Amino acid sequence: MIAEIGLAALWLAAALAALQLVAGALAVRGGAGSEIAALIRPAAVVQGALASVSFVMLLWVFAVTDLSVKLVAANSHSMKPMVFKLAGAWGNHEGSMLLWVTVMALAGGLIALVERRLPERTMHATLAAQGFVGLGFYAFLLLSSNPFERLALPAAEGMGLNPLLQDIGLAFHPPTLYFGYVGLSIAFSFAVGALITRQVTPEFARAMRPWVLGAWVFLTLGITAGSYWAYYELGWGGWWFWDPVENASLMPWLAATALLHSAGVLAARDALRAWTIMLGVVAFSMSMMGTFLVRSGILTSVHAFAVDPERGTFILALLALYIGGALLLFALRAGTISEGERFSVTSREGALVFNNVMLSAILAIVLMGTLYPLLTEAFDTRVSVGPPYFNPVGAIFVVPMLIVMAVGPLLRWRRDSFERIGREAALVAAIILAALVLVSIIGDVAILPLLSLALAAALAVGSLLPLKGRNLRLLPIATWGMVIAHFGIAVALFGMASERAFSKERLAAVMPGEAAQVGPWTVTLEAVEPVAGPNWTAIEGRMSARYRDGDPTTIAPQARSFWTPPQETTESALITRWNGQLYAVMGDQAAGGRWQVRLWWKPFVTFIWYGGMLVALGGVLALIGRVLSDLKRRSVTRRIAERKAETP
Repeated sequence: MIAEIGLAALWLAAALAALQLVAGALAVRGGAGSEIAALIRPAAVVQGALASVSFVMLLWVFAVTDLSVKLVAANSHSMKPMVFKLAGAWGNHEGSMLLWVTVMALAGGLIALVERRLPERTMHATLAAQGFVGLGFYAFLLLSSNPFERLALPAAEGMGLNPLLQDIGLAFHPPTLYFGYVGLSIAFSFAVGALITRQVTPEFARAMRPWVLGAWVFLTLGITAGSYWAYYELGWGGWWFWDPVENASLMPWLAATALLHSAGVLAARDALRAWTIMLGVVAFSMSMMGTFLVRSGILTSVHAFAVDPERGTFILALLALYIGGALLLFALRAGTISEGERFSVTSREGALVFNNVMLSAILAIVLMGTLYPLLTEAFDTRVSVGPPYFNPVGAIFVVPMLIVMAVGPLLRWRRDSFERIGREAALVAAIILAALVLVSIIGDVAILPLLSLALAAALAVGSLLPLKGRNLRLLPIATWGMVIAHFGIAVALFGMASERAFSKERLAAVMPGEAAQVGPWTVTLEAVEPVAGPNWTAIEGRMSARYRDGDPTTIAPQARSFWTPPQETTESALITRWNGQLYAVMGDQAAGGRWQVRLWWKPFVTFIWYGGMLVALGGVLALIGRVLSDLKRRSVTRRIAERKAETP
């Protein structure tokens, strides 16, 4: 009965999405259709409530392990810990799509409840566009990927979740990414609504900006969490592999970063109108592209959920419909969008435009590198595109972008000159030069890590320069957000470059009691013992690790064997210090009673994720600052209107 309630709620939510679309379209046309406009906001709110009921019912059937539901039987097991039972609800294709639709419906309902800044006609067009997007995903779920499908006969036991996904990271990583993707769908709906009504104004940008900023924060957190999850769970010792599905999350982040800055310029200075609309379409296009890659069956990856080409065809059709339609609308209406206020090349707007172009170029590089192997494989030619392509080609655009990022916030709006910030620009250049010389003296470092370390130092200092000569207590919260986010980029870049430049790796075959050296660490294999978990058994290597002459620390990496479903995984062991991590992986037994052990010493690798968290924190502060600023602006506007009304 629980599954039937969830399915019924999903059908009703789909019907309300259709009502929201039709009512919004009629209201935008005006005339007699405007009478139905009163239904649009309530339809969006109730749709969000019904989608939430549907997802709660899915959580319920997973929590009780209802093996009469096909999805539960295929992705859960009665012996799994409760946290993985619940996480299994979205650790599969159908459940993850229901989570996507639920978040999208809740976001649409929230817009309908709280958004009052836009002209009502633009709001109707925006909600109609949101209903249109949602309706396609409802159709996808109900016609192709029903999460509540029953089995003719209940299964005796579930098949279990992919062991690689039986980790606490699964409870955090996918939902945060989905919140980011859905936030970009809201930005897309705003952009389409503004195009339809030809009202691309600063008010439109202020209404859209919190959603873009929120989406960007969640994408940042999702990518950061996913990177760390892959780093410690897969046992390969790397934090980024340029996997196509990793790229599928990076591409929306790049587009959202550009959109965020463009929307900020439009909101504050009434410029970059067409650029903002175009980026709103592109950002959602990239999230749809990621959805297609993960769920089309075109990729084989631990990240991929679906292997059914028919589902991929359905998503490809949605991609063509949404994005093709939006691009056609943009082509038809772009000429009607006024240019907005002009600005000098040497201005903060100019710096933002330059970096947006660089971000767009990086996005194009990642997109081509991701799709090219898929294209060649269609012609029976297999190629691999990895770091030898992405790193040097991307650096062509990343390097100038980081330099401009270090000095751009110092420029004034509208018009400025480099002479005014000459001293600060010289300081940034001097730091880059000094860091290049210092790192070259320290050791033999490849050119890209060397350049990255220098740019990280320059950006760290440059990010703090906007604080110079200002009263920090009176500094706007949004400005603090910008400073912290830019500083976080510098911290993450320092971690990436240090890990690449200074990491040490050791693969050893040792007997119990023997030691292996990696960097400043001495690791001794004390014993190898069998251990058992709730749904796995493992060979555990008990090791003693000593940093230089310090006290030993015990670690215990494992090689696990799951039986639901049968699969072997590695569980790495980490020791974290302020200056890096020791990373240990237990391998197979070798000849003569020896055991294979793989060890890494990764200096400052944790700065990658510290930086990601700082970037997200900066985004949260900027979001709080923008929301408070908008509330204050509306309060002032309301008081002025009240005083005018009171004046005889």
